Amino acid sequence: MEEMKKEQIIVGLSQEEVEARKAAGLTNKAVEAPSKTVGEIIASNVFTYFNFVFLLLAALLISVRSFRDLSFLPLIFINSLIGILQELRAKQILDKLTVLSAPEIRVMRDGEEKMIKTHNLVMDDVMVLTAGYQIPADAVVIDGEVAVNESLLTGESDDIVKKTGDELFSGSFVVYGKCYVKVTKVGAESYAAKLTMKAKAIRVGEQSEILRSLNSFVKLAGIAIIPIGIIMFGQQYFLHSATAKVSIQAMVAAIMGMIPEGLFLLASVTLVLSAVRLAQKKVLVHDMKCIETLARVDVLCVDKTGTITSDRMNVEQIQRIVGKDDSGDILPDQFEQLLKKVVAEQSGDNETMRALKRYFEKSEESVEEHNALSDLTGEVIKVLGFSSKYKYSGICFKKKTLVVGAPEFVLGDDFKKYAKTFNQFTEKGYRALVFGEYQGQLSGKKEKAEMALTEKVRPLLVIVLSNEIRKTAPATFAYFKEQGVKIKVISGDNARTVSEVAKMAGVEGAEDYIDISTVKDAKEFKAAVLKYTVFGRVKPEEKLKMVKILKTAGRTVAMTGDGVNDVLALKEADCSVAMASGSQAAVQASQLVLLESDFARMPAIVKEGRQVVNNLERSGSLFLVKNIFSFIAAILSISFGMIYPLLPTQVSLVTMFTIGIPSFFLAQIPNQNLIKGNFILNVLSKATPAAMTNVVVIWALVFVTRALRIGQVELGMLCVLAWEVVGLVYLYRICRPFDNIWKKLIVGGCGFGMIFCMIFLQDLFGVTFNISYLGWIVFAITACLVLPTMVFFEKLLAVIYFKFFIGFVQEKIIEKKIFRKY
Repeated sequence: MEEMKKEQIIVGLSQEEVEARKAAGLTNKAVEAPSKTVGEIIASNVFTYFNFVFLLLAALLISVRSFRDLSFLPLIFINSLIGILQELRAKQILDKLTVLSAPEIRVMRDGEEKMIKTHNLVMDDVMVLTAGYQIPADAVVIDGEVAVNESLLTGESDDIVKKTGDELFSGSFVVYGKCYVKVTKVGAESYAAKLTMKAKAIRVGEQSEILRSLNSFVKLAGIAIIPIGIIMFGQQYFLHSATAKVSIQAMVAAIMGMIPEGLFLLASVTLVLSAVRLAQKKVLVHDMKCIETLARVDVLCVDKTGTITSDRMNVEQIQRIVGKDDSGDILPDQFEQLLKKVVAEQSGDNETMRALKRYFEKSEESVEEHNALSDLTGEVIKVLGFSSKYKYSGICFKKKTLVVGAPEFVLGDDFKKYAKTFNQFTEKGYRALVFGEYQGQLSGKKEKAEMALTEKVRPLLVIVLSNEIRKTAPATFAYFKEQGVKIKVISGDNARTVSEVAKMAGVEGAEDYIDISTVKDAKEFKAAVLKYTVFGRVKPEEKLKMVKILKTAGRTVAMTGDGVNDVLALKEADCSVAMASGSQAAVQASQLVLLESDFARMPAIVKEGRQVVNNLERSGSLFLVKNIFSFIAAILSISFGMIYPLLPTQVSLVTMFTIGIPSFFLAQIPNQNLIKGNFILNVLSKATPAAMTNVVVIWALVFVTRALRIGQVELGMLCVLAWEVVGLVYLYRICRPFDNIWKKLIVGGCGFGMIFCMIFLQDLFGVTFNISYLGWIVFAITACLVLPTMVFFEKLLAVIYFKFFIGFVQEKIIEKKIFRKY
């Protein structure tokens, strides 16, 4: 009767029952990855603070019938449209890839095992859980036994054994074993609705360091333009009796120059385009900020299996152990047959056990051998899946307990007796396991103590396994060596074995290895983490400690992983990268996912990140030249009681060809230079010399033309020409070296475009060449002074930057109060 009842449970739901639950809304919808809707994307790009400011300025210009000065409106519309189109394109590609890599779960339906997306689970579904799965909905075990990691719920990394009748919580991960569970809570009622979202695709509300810095800058500018605009209008309209039209034109021109909205938009669009390019290379970006973070990484933590070597493992040989202890009542000829019996009872939920199953699948045993083994062991009492904590798996038979695992852990103090036997293989880069008979009973009352080997293990066999070195691994590690990125190989395997494998893969410093299990105190552990390159016998909680130590030492840490035991370290790392072929837990916890599980993609990702940061620094400086100049010019105009010399249309012309167009194209040019320093300080240090040159040149023109009695219209045109010279000279200087044809096209194209507009679109942009002979002489002298002035300010600012900004502002103010440090 019990057997019939069990069979009925394992059958699972019928299709009719599934449809009925879907109709009742009892589905697991809450685990779907969030993303912006089309409406939210449009709203976020249209209804912005600065778009509101621009509309207000447009209304003021319309009120005084200055329609020509509305030339900035198409640019604002184009900027918003570009942002919308790029986000929609990114959404289409990334959503598609997110669906392709969305987590799946195995369920029983109509008596058959099926793979379905986790959001298609319904109440009362029977899930089949094995190692590596994240539990997507609350459930209760109805058959089998597993160990789960509930670290995302409790913060404790210990494995907890779950048996029939025990409850499983969504958000936890299966470490080993296999079981059938019945779903008890779905959707918003389960933990999955809150917990798995923290480790999934788009992290809502998180911004990159660049966007955070720019956001702070934009907010400061947004606050500053209001009082400056009011004061400028009031001063020129009431104190200088200028007309409303002239006063509004001057105010709008000044305010437009101070608004850095384009820089923020450029950063957002550039990051989105970067994510799209990576998606096309089969790299899924869960978190935008990781693109730039990875560009700054100076320590990369990798695992041996799945990164240096391929996932597939092969048994090279199985050898009997010759030692002082006899094997009791077990005959030497029975050693391999006993191992085969243990392997047959295991679920094959890890690559080691799958390799052993493949090794034994063609071997046969006679009826007499089978009966002899059955008499020797008795029936199976308990199956012990692999424990990452205790480093072994095994079977408790009625008469014997047999285990397979890492010799250092399984043999304990007796390992020294057999060290030479195992070292002869590990020294050649192989992985060596021991198969033996446990002399005690694994039946502790507390689940956490059940797998602790408190008695001796009598070794019978050494199992020699190997992983193939990935063909692309040497070239990948050679790239990181060139880039000054330190590699840390962290593995649960024998340290000597991992060291030999790392050497073959070309990891720099691979000869410096340590067995982390031999390290006893925290001080020694910290010193080892900072000193060694290869770490063996590392437990999951120790990976987390290692990442924390490296971060505390001021390193920017990237972590790659593919297993459940990597989850805690992945979430702690500055940048986390998972292999799609690994466990769902690792995939969901990571910021980047290599969809083809190809570690050779890493250099391309680093290059992409460096392109983003370097080019945004270069493009960002173009924007800040205008912002700094406009702010200082507005203050000087107010202080000296002068009419602002430029019109809004003229500002639009200059900024289009010295900022808008070149900044967008410069942000897309390949640039793999090493990243140094703080982003916002780098941008300011590059932009300030050109901005100060602009201030000196423009205000020199103002005072000289006033002394020479040159009119306001002619002054405005001279200022436009001077600003264009400063802009093109600065554009030329930041494009150096001209190692890319696109840089030449950008500088040449912008210069040509500016001249074309000034000749053929004079009315649209409010420019004229009706300049006196004296005016041309003044302009020629001013133009000749642009380059020397810019070089002077560069040298002056370099001294101030290194002695003042680096020593005081960055350390005492910026990093602590305004901008977060990388």
